[in-house]
Amino acid sequence: MYFEISRKKLLTPLKMIIGVVEQRQTLPILANTLTCVKDNTLHLTATDAEVEIACRLPLESGGGLNTDNDGEITIPARKFFDICKSLPDGAMIQIDTTDENQAVLKAGKSKFKLQTLPAEDFPNTPKLTEPTEFQISQHHLKNLLYKTSFCIAVNDVRYYLTGLLLEIGEGKISLVGTDGHRMAVAQHDFESEQEAKVIIPRKAVLELSKLLTDDDDANIKVTFDDNHIRFELSHELIITSKLIDGQFPDWQTVLPANPDKMVVGETASLKHSLTRASILSNEKYKGVRLAVTSNLLTISAKNAYQEEAEEIVEVEYEGEELEIGFNGIYLLDALNVISTKMTQLALSDSNSSCLITEEDNEDCKFIVMPMRL
Repeated sequence: MYFEISRKKLLTPLKMIIGVVEQRQTLPILANTLTCVKDNTLHLTATDAEVEIACRLPLESGGGLNTDNDGEITIPARKFFDICKSLPDGAMIQIDTTDENQAVLKAGKSKFKLQTLPAEDFPNTPKLTEPTEFQISQHHLKNLLYKTSFCIAVNDVRYYLTGLLLEIGEGKISLVGTDGHRMAVAQHDFESEQEAKVIIPRKAVLELSKLLTDDDDANIKVTFDDNHIRFELSHELIITSKLIDGQFPDWQTVLPANPDKMVVGETASLKHSLTRASILSNEKYKGVRLAVTSNLLTISAKNAYQEEAEEIVEVEYEGEELEIGFNGIYLLDALNVISTKMTQLALSDSNSSCLITEEDNEDCKFIVMPMRL
């Protein structure tokens, strides 16, 4: 196998696929990228056996490129990426794998020999059986992921919480993330004849979020079956992931029923005050106390060193006085993805969860469970 390509063209797909390559692999082949040349097209694939990213890009004809140079091999992904990244901007890269055990990479006066592994040992791309298919704007999907992915549990024994629920039904597409202490729900109007409910692993969600664009006109094709989901961002870029086999909690039952205390505050003021108060909160639990009175919200925190912080924020509130404790970081995480000027906090009592919503937008909801302080 032989091909020539500019550093600029090669670096972009390598950046896209390197995210799924784990630094420490149980199987050596998973530290490599499958590199294939066929019909004047370069195919690059990386996987961790759970998530796969595949890129393809056309090669310029010339430079001795012909079908005799077609072939495939696996090259150490991280070293391949680091070498290309360190080469000068305008470098032309030549890669030759006529030696079965090594790939020779040349650029100007630089030359590198990399150990390779056979392509036949690389995991095959999963085939989807009778898949369901739909399309959605990349911009809308990116926004839905942004507003929910921060709530996905990390390393939780309840494995179904380590993924993001994608649900289609009742004229909406919904994404839901929760770690058992908080929950984020983001929805968008979506007409579809089929109903669906799948759990996408956290790593696939994070890698997909990096690659999606904010272009309203760019659509993404999504196909899935019982075991896998595939996102075709373009003809040149495809992400395939295993699905989590489990029963996601019924998120609609978690939503607070008819909270009667509504606090409306400026998003920026709430964020800044919470950030400052959290500095002196307990290092482990990050607890803050919210006390609401007529048109005032007092945010306070203290720690084991008898240090205290107090912030007073003007809000819109008419009702009974209430004090309630929360993890300040959980509140901040929700406020950080609020896109409106004003934020609504709906409360019931000191033992009930807080429902955080954007101003005049019922499609985004954030629920935070209370803490005893």
